[in-house]
Amino acid sequence: MIGNTLIMAFNEIKRNILRSSLTVLGIIIGVAAVIIIVTLGSGTTAQVGSEISKMGSNMLTLMPGGNRRMGGAAVSSPLFKISDVEALRREVPNIAAIAPYAQRMAHVIAGNENRRSNVVGTTGEFTIVRNWNLTSGRTFTLAEEQSGKSVCIIGSTIQADMFPGQDPIGAAVRVGKISCEVIGVLEAKGQVMFGGDQDLVVVLPIRTYQRRIAGSDRIPQIFISAFTPEGLSSLKVEVTDLMRERRRLGEGEDSNFDILDMTEVSEVMESTIGTMTTFLSAIAAVSLLVGGIGIMNIMLVSVTERTREIGIRLAIGATEQEVMMQFLIEAALLSALGGFVGIVIGLIGAAAVAPAIDVPFVFEPLIVFMAFAFSAIVGVAFGFMPARRAARLNPIEALRHE
Repeated sequence: MIGNTLIMAFNEIKRNILRSSLTVLGIIIGVAAVIIIVTLGSGTTAQVGSEISKMGSNMLTLMPGGNRRMGGAAVSSPLFKISDVEALRREVPNIAAIAPYAQRMAHVIAGNENRRSNVVGTTGEFTIVRNWNLTSGRTFTLAEEQSGKSVCIIGSTIQADMFPGQDPIGAAVRVGKISCEVIGVLEAKGQVMFGGDQDLVVVLPIRTYQRRIAGSDRIPQIFISAFTPEGLSSLKVEVTDLMRERRRLGEGEDSNFDILDMTEVSEVMESTIGTMTTFLSAIAAVSLLVGGIGIMNIMLVSVTERTREIGIRLAIGATEQEVMMQFLIEAALLSALGGFVGIVIGLIGAAAVAPAIDVPFVFEPLIVFMAFAFSAIVGVAFGFMPARRAARLNPIEALRHE
């Protein structure tokens, strides 16, 4: 019986193909919009996670806090020194790696090539903290860091622009007013969502940077990594306690520094993206309800048009349940076909848009299944009243209908 009913429903839809297509347009638009939004939202979430991992895994960023009010005047929070880095390394056992970080823009010259680049002052542990491997060469030795030797590590963009097809190890580049020997090349990390090209960089030993580039022994940031992600919370507490002690802050006094937890940043951003995706999906899902109303409307018209047919079926022995099932299956099939077309359009649209906005295409089978199931449920829900009306027709009155 179900098979015959399905065939009848399909034939009825096929007989009025244009009207059926216009009827399910709202379903198609709603399902396609939800698929596109959720897929792009998942891709954006994956992209954020990837960008956060590029910046460093299990990492804390220690930086000065905002201006404080003292005696009615704003007082800038002091920057850090190498002694702070050494104290943290010595007194906090849960630190896996630690690296000071200072940077500014400067001209980098090699032969006839000239490029304005980001110049960073740090230590050899910078590559560990930032999860940044070398493709060739080596990092700084302790002796080079302490003596302020003129050596440097370059990013892949600098290598490609200034040493195309060459091995830059041992070559000399001019950074600002100093000449340094290239001892290493960083692997490519590419663009980041929060800034420019990470690979357009020259890394110097921190003391070389302070003496020859910045002219100051102050350090704006300190990167600290834990052994495991689970150890970040306790490490944050230990670093906070030590820095408050070193800065002679009283018990009730606000800290004049901040500690940024990259795990927390990632969770906040992913939560925000998830909330926005849900909100936009809910708006898009309104089209499904509009489509459901369209199905209910056309099914009511269909009941009116087929009143005599319904009367004949009831007169020759069809039960009310059988008539109701016929119209419910027809509404559900109509809605499901619209859902299927919407899924195809949504996936094609998401696959086309994702590269354009530079996010990965992330296929979500659960969302596809839920969108299809919901579209079918909408058809059944909005087709119930017309089906019930058809089933309750009086056979005698239905047969008299013109």
